[in-house]
Amino acid sequence: MKQRFFIELAYDGTNYCGWQRQPNAPSVQAEVEDALTKLHAGETIGVLGCGRTDTGVHAHFFVAHTDLDAGTDVLQLRYKLNKILPKDVAVFRVYPVEATMHARFSATERTYRYFIHGEKSAFLRNSLYLPKMPDIEVMNRAAQHLLGTQDFTSLSKLHTDVKTNICTVTKAIWVQDDAQWYFEITADRFLRNMVRATVGTLLEAGLGKISEQDIPAILAAKDRKAAKVSVDAKGLFLWNVKY
Repeated sequence: MKQRFFIELAYDGTNYCGWQRQPNAPSVQAEVEDALTKLHAGETIGVLGCGRTDTGVHAHFFVAHTDLDAGTDVLQLRYKLNKILPKDVAVFRVYPVEATMHARFSATERTYRYFIHGEKSAFLRNSLYLPKMPDIEVMNRAAQHLLGTQDFTSLSKLHTDVKTNICTVTKAIWVQDDAQWYFEITADRFLRNMVRATVGTLLEAGLGKISEQDIPAILAAKDRKAAKVSVDAKGLFLWNVKY
């Protein structure tokens, strides 16, 4: 008899094409599936994730689900997975859930953080270095225009397979922590490249290249060309998922 399990994990996405398995590139999903398959005597074990992080994007907290034998020793499974998985993928917890629970579709909100540092560092590899730091107060005022239920086509990658570009953003704020800053955004769903395009646009406002009042017009245009460039993937983390 099979039982559905949630797997909570984290990963450094630097060496991967993202979460989702690809035919000719390394992915986090492939690493987890291959490890589970090895632990089940070659029986192919599939997993489904809570989202599709892009190439180079990290996850501070990620959830996947899989169906395994009921009665599986979850503590032993966690231990064995961490022994097999590479150093840049870590499993926190494995636990049984109801059969109707789905890592992606049962999620009610997701939170991302994008990290920036203003002083050169040998250790902040997963953070964007900006020698000239923008005005955080301007960026926070600009970010308030993102709140609510809106069409985010202008901040989405073109030609994706989603049925709607409507998202509900409940939090968008910049936080300063000494020499490092981060942008935190929470929504019911995110479009491809949405956070990176949002951060790039808000940085333009903080650097005085556009006005904070330009954000509503950028969203209203429903045109990716209306927004500014996307920032590098290395500073982006999926930070939390709620169910």
